[in-house]
Amino acid sequence: MNALSEQILSELRHLLSEMSDGGSVGPSVYDTARALQFHGNVTGRQDAYAWLIAQQQADGGWGSADFPLFRHAPTWAALLALQRADPLPGAADAVQAATGFLQRQPDPYAHAVPEDAPIGAELILPQFCGEAASLLGGVAFPRHLALLPLRQACLVKLSAVATLPSGHPLLHSWEAWGTSPTTASPDDDGSIGISPAATAAWRAHAVTKGSTPQIGRADAYLQAASRATRSGIEGVVPNVWPINVFEPCWSLYTLYLAGLFAHPALAEAVRVIVAQLDARLGVRGLGPALHFAADADDTAVALCVLRLAGRDGAFDALRHFEVGEKFVTFPGERNASVSTNIHALHALRLLGKPAAGTSAYVEANRNPNGLWDNEKWHVSWLYPTAHAVVALAQGKPRWRDERALAALLQAQRDDGGWGAGRASTFEETAYALFALHVMDGMEEPTGRRRIAQAVARALEWMLARHAAHRLPQTPLWIGKELYCPTRVVRVAELAGLWLALRWGRRVPAEGAGAAP
Repeated sequence: MNALSEQILSELRHLLSEMSDGGSVGPSVYDTARALQFHGNVTGRQDAYAWLIAQQQADGGWGSADFPLFRHAPTWAALLALQRADPLPGAADAVQAATGFLQRQPDPYAHAVPEDAPIGAELILPQFCGEAASLLGGVAFPRHLALLPLRQACLVKLSAVATLPSGHPLLHSWEAWGTSPTTASPDDDGSIGISPAATAAWRAHAVTKGSTPQIGRADAYLQAASRATRSGIEGVVPNVWPINVFEPCWSLYTLYLAGLFAHPALAEAVRVIVAQLDARLGVRGLGPALHFAADADDTAVALCVLRLAGRDGAFDALRHFEVGEKFVTFPGERNASVSTNIHALHALRLLGKPAAGTSAYVEANRNPNGLWDNEKWHVSWLYPTAHAVVALAQGKPRWRDERALAALLQAQRDDGGWGAGRASTFEETAYALFALHVMDGMEEPTGRRRIAQAVARALEWMLARHAAHRLPQTPLWIGKELYCPTRVVRVAELAGLWLALRWGRRVPAEGAGAAP
């Protein structure tokens, strides 16, 4: 076990040291399909098309059957891209199967818009419907009628603006509304809104308008984004990139959840990232990437990390996103995020600021079992639940929540893991352990025995599935489709396993990471 603990620390150190390359994100069906469609020429992209076809599920759709809400965008995108690749092996069959899938699939946007709808759904899905209408003729595919007024309102707003500033949130979905390259300009990384799909669309429009030096920058960005997937296939791209703020922020926050933030073996790597965050966090806050709009979520987590490291960040940056008793991730967003408010609550409490309204908002967003499951940035209830437990317990030495604890223990699967879908995942099991870690310190002996039994079963499950340097594969984070920020998830997996291995042992170096 000691050897495994050392191996985990070594891999964590390696992961943290890599976080200066823009970030690691798994491949995206949606963005790859859109990039292929905008690329136009099948020649030179056969491997990417083959990858796209290989991702199709047995029912004809793309994306996990466990989470049907997030299957429409990748399925529409793949269908429309493969329409143009008919000569390629398997393309025609894939199109036929995808058409059948869309005919059978219930329309989640027929009457209302779900709270956890994917990013840009109001712009992307109606556009797909319009494009498919001319291709599929009389096929009875979903029409997504509840999204139409939202799209129209957004287009009216955009029509009043000649050019959006670099990094504006709406640039992330430029492929669904942009027609003139003059409405956007590549950022310093060469991207349009840190989106491969948006960048590929902008590039295609720029080419038709004549050569411009910025096309080369967009090309370089798309190549770099493709490398970030580690697929080794040119043209296969991620859902979002770069994530050079989100990735290190969430990774250090996760280390804290496991009691690893102040571990001596990680001290130098943590110090380097903290110094970078300290230099980057200004009065406007931080976004997921250096050249993207600031948001409350990244700003709050950065403030947490800096405070845990003994530094006081620009607290006023978070106040820009405060609306009444809650925080919005981006100004003008359709609905607030529970996890953003959880992170804001944690930051407020760490900094000793008033937080009664935010705490009440977080408490009010539990489900009847006492857990948090209405989250818009992650498909699993285990993610916001773990973070909520940590935030609510911050600074409350007598805090206990028997209802949440009972529900969490009851949700453990027979195999010992946790998961919101049909199977347990390493990432979600780690989140469960982070929550139990907090609860364990405040429970009576009987409760601690129940927790210890659950952790022992989880450890057995994790040990049977752990392999050094194995890249996570399961996409659970909500973008335009579900995606996997590879290093962020791997840090969570390793931190969860390390915590389970060390359960019950309290040594000063590790304990220092478990309190501000």
